[in-house]
Amino acid sequence: MAWQKLQGDLADTGYVASDDLAMALYLAVTLGKPLLLEGPAGVGKTQIAKTLAEFHDTRLIRLQCYEGLDASHAIYEWNYQRQLLSIRAAAEEHRRSDEIEDHIFSEKFLLKRPLLEAIRQERPAVLLIDEIDRADEEFEAYLLEILSDFQITIPEIGTIEAKTRPHVILTANGARDLSDALRRRCLYSYVDYPDRKTELAILARRRPDLEDRLAEQIVGFVQALRKEELEKNPGIAEVLDWAAALAGLGVNDLADNPEQTQATLVCLLKTERDRAAVPKEVQQRLAGKAA
Repeated sequence: MAWQKLQGDLADTGYVASDDLAMALYLAVTLGKPLLLEGPAGVGKTQIAKTLAEFHDTRLIRLQCYEGLDASHAIYEWNYQRQLLSIRAAAEEHRRSDEIEDHIFSEKFLLKRPLLEAIRQERPAVLLIDEIDRADEEFEAYLLEILSDFQITIPEIGTIEAKTRPHVILTANGARDLSDALRRRCLYSYVDYPDRKTELAILARRRPDLEDRLAEQIVGFVQALRKEELEKNPGIAEVLDWAAALAGLGVNDLADNPEQTQATLVCLLKTERDRAAVPKEVQQRLAGKAA
């Protein structure tokens, strides 16, 4: 099936997608619909956009959302300095005021921010709207026209339509509820922490240098660690960092040097409370389960 071919192509570029995610991504690309990915931090939501851009050999345009994000940072703003220089030059040439206004309020004086830049590409880009739930609710209103009609209305010059439709990926970590209007415009997939089989497949793709036994132990340890009461569960990126650290130290078995293994947990545990929650005794217990 076509979606399974996409799943295989993603795996060839290093991204192991579940059946549900591969189907959602295939439909989003085929139907030209935005895809909203929700799930905990560190499960690969952002990476899917990067992998899709790599697979299509196209540009990745990223909009990192944050509280207070507005149109001037996300869509466009006027190049005021360039406009001022043009006004001065036009005044010296004694041009009419309406001519000057038409000239300075044209697309050549726009500073394209990610959303406008994405729809003005000659080839379809991948537009990543990352952590949309960190932006204010009001910002979602700016997105609706773009996600529905792939066009942007600028009061001074009118509507700018897309040259090409970007592949749009939105990610959210559950910081706040998203509006129904935004959800209606998107296909949806929830991305959770991978199961053991999938995480082993990811590790095999990204760290083929690891011995099978160590890879099994790493995944077993992390799968058990996520069941502990932690503030921040380790994501896939942290697992890959830990695997690289262990391989760099020449570790072949987690039980060989408990003190060294304990020290390497800086790759997985990112708060003081989580470090305190996994002392040496807990680390050894989890390593024993992993073995």
